[in-house]
Amino acid sequence: MTAPFYVSPEQLMKDRADFARKGISRGRSVVVVQFTDGILLVAENPSKALHKISEIYDHIGFAAVGRYNEFENLRIAGIRLADVRGYSYDRRDVTGRSLANAYAQTLGTIFSSGAEKPYEVELFVAEVGHAPEDDQVYRLTYDGSVADVQGYGVMGGQNELVETYLQEHYAPGLDLAGAMRLAASALGADSTPARTVTAESLEVAVLDRTRTQPRKFKRLADVQVATALQG
Repeated sequence: MTAPFYVSPEQLMKDRADFARKGISRGRSVVVVQFTDGILLVAENPSKALHKISEIYDHIGFAAVGRYNEFENLRIAGIRLADVRGYSYDRRDVTGRSLANAYAQTLGTIFSSGAEKPYEVELFVAEVGHAPEDDQVYRLTYDGSVADVQGYGVMGGQNELVETYLQEHYAPGLDLAGAMRLAASALGADSTPARTVTAESLEVAVLDRTRTQPRKFKRLADVQVATALQG
């Protein structure tokens, strides 16, 4: 009788983490930058139909990298959860923290389960507040870990190089145009020499606290992005 094949739990978790990280690193990065009037979400995404950045609720945005069908399922689940909670209780009860916790539980359960492969995704959940100090941005990784982002954040692709650029050039108090130029330059810093990232290759959205309507999420057209980058 042959002995059963054995893999230690530590090695199994390492293999699953390596698998997820490789899948996530194949794409381009997504950057989030806080500016004076809200939160900017920028992804290098030439597709006009398959979005990496979306609205979850009135004042909550979502951005993702990795396998599209997996993060699209998570996006739809988040919208449904937010709608049910807002309808059952109050719209103010829908928060970025509650959505980040729900995503963390889902990703953590899938990652630790041996029955299916881990999700090859990372997420940003961003909530804009009435003042800059009330803004909340959470980064969720493939294993369900949650990090509180302050000022700027990056995930996916060559994120170490992009994050280094942001760390060296970010300063609080940026306006929207300045935040867009910073994000575009950071995305282009993922190679040596640095690339020039054009407006047509970017997907850009903002959570703008100055909007008078309850919905604070707004996509920016290529013309608006190009004007900001030229400034």
